[in-house]
Amino acid sequence: MAATCGSGNFQAWLDDFKNDAAAKGISQAAISAGLAGVTLDQGVLSRDRSQRVFNQSFEEFSGRMVPPRLTRGANMMKQYGSVLGRIEESYGVPGEVLVAIWGLETDYGVNVGKFPTIRSLATLAYDCRRSEEFRAQLMDALRIVERGDLAPSEMRGAWAGELGQTQFMPSSYIKYAVDFDGNGRRDLLRSAPDVLASTANYLASYGWQRGKDWEPGSANFAVIQQWNKSEVYAKTIGYFASQLAHAP
Repeated sequence: MAATCGSGNFQAWLDDFKNDAAAKGISQAAISAGLAGVTLDQGVLSRDRSQRVFNQSFEEFSGRMVPPRLTRGANMMKQYGSVLGRIEESYGVPGEVLVAIWGLETDYGVNVGKFPTIRSLATLAYDCRRSEEFRAQLMDALRIVERGDLAPSEMRGAWAGELGQTQFMPSSYIKYAVDFDGNGRRDLLRSAPDVLASTANYLASYGWQRGKDWEPGSANFAVIQQWNKSEVYAKTIGYFASQLAHAP
């Protein structure tokens, strides 16, 4: 019998998961490296159970988030100008949209999160609330290890398993991460070119229309909402991007 979620024995559940991962073709090396010594994290469970509903207005949220990030964002537009130009050629997504997302998600890579990703995902997969969803994410985290993009010890991020400078869930990492700096790894923790191009690839795959604006109600705004379902957050990305487009 498969060890069920929340059964009171995390180790038995984890052993069962390791067998399932092997059956799905993940190498023993990746399973061992990724899951050795993983324990349940009660801190993650308590955060998951106490999530607050996002209820700030657009004026409150954008007013708090955009002004302190605008100068640095304008500098990033200049610093990565040639990379952003190549990314727009490849994927059709303008640099200001990517830099806005980068700034809002992690302050341009400064605050990527400190939670060990695999431990967080294993905890949420074991918990019965969203077990299937996080079980799939944990499998994809092992695939990131197997692919050689990141070592398990490097994989630290937000409490719910988001990774890297624009906070990709492992499933998005596997689908959309690209090696834009050409070093053979898709590194969304340290490589700004990989981070920005992967974010563009994500948006392009959801139907971003090259050369079109992103006003609320437009097709491109609907794509931004695929990044974050919250209308306030999506509007803040769009507003921030427009500010960057007109920055001196």
